[in-house]
Amino acid sequence: MDIKTFLDKLQAYHAPLVFNPWSEFDTSCDIGEEAPVIRSATFKRYLELRTKAKYLFIAEGLGYQGGHFSGIAITSERILLGHHPDVDQKSVLGEWDYAKTRTSDPASSLLNNSQKQKGFNEPTDTAVWNALNRHGLAAFDVILWNIFPFHPYKEGNLLSNRTPSNTELDEGIEYAKMLMELVPDMKVVAIGQKAATTLARYGVDCVAVPHPSMGGANRFKAAVAEIFANEK
Repeated sequence: MDIKTFLDKLQAYHAPLVFNPWSEFDTSCDIGEEAPVIRSATFKRYLELRTKAKYLFIAEGLGYQGGHFSGIAITSERILLGHHPDVDQKSVLGEWDYAKTRTSDPASSLLNNSQKQKGFNEPTDTAVWNALNRHGLAAFDVILWNIFPFHPYKEGNLLSNRTPSNTELDEGIEYAKMLMELVPDMKVVAIGQKAATTLARYGVDCVAVPHPSMGGANRFKAAVAEIFANEK
């Protein structure tokens, strides 16, 4: 397994009510047909910098405010574009032409003013990146991922999130296993109890941390701090 083969397998997936950021584009929100090409290049660069990663932080499903437009799990477009006040874009892709990573269309009527100016932002992404940076963990030592690596959305609304079905999780775990084969010996950290329970069901050893959403950011940070303290 190499990065190109892994990306090829990701790009080949298609299903109803699921958006594949690496092979599909949306005429109402994306800048054009080049959008999935840009997201694929961004994701490829992300993995190339993390071939010796030590940790795999994994949540349940890709969100429309995060990986849908960035092409990277638990990472918002706003981080890549350098508009995030707390997260240095270079911690994601190193030296890179970040201006060309934008794939949401600033002229789309579906975007609010902030999204038009700075790209999409996702609170969970912010909490995760802040926690990793706070503890001085080298950015390239961590891979962020989702059990279902594609964006599941509600019928009629691409800019929405829904919980992946059991069938989708069954399909998605195979990509997680490919990733763990691509970058072996990573310690798996499940973001949220639902992700931990799902991973356990598939026989994946992991430690669990609280999900940072719904007011859980401080509990998430404390749990991550405990993991890193125990690693020292």
